[in-house]
Amino acid sequence: MTLPFDDEQAPLYGVSQVADMLDVQPAFLRRLDAHQVVSPARSSGDQRRYSKADIRRVQEVVALVAAGYTLVSIRAVFELRHKVAALQEEIKALRSRKTS
Repeated sequence: MTLPFDDEQAPLYGVSQVADMLDVQPAFLRRLDAHQVVSPARSSGDQRRYSKADIRRVQEVVALVAAGYTLVSIRAVFELRHKVAALQEEIKALRSRKTS
């Protein structure tokens, strides 16, 4: 049986919980959402809910900010990673079609 806390994408954690876990301010998490760097799910009451995957991404952002990156540049890095992953999948599909 799979439980919600086993699901990496399940939005289980609130802003205060994540802020406490990562030792960041809740305002920082809201800024990440406003800059579309980490956009967590929303509850029916419109509260942010973070998944384990979101929390790992926030951890990465914290490290990049500490290294001197801006939120705009971090968002650009994440967008480029997403595009590269999509292109790699496309290449993989084309190669498998070619060998079939």
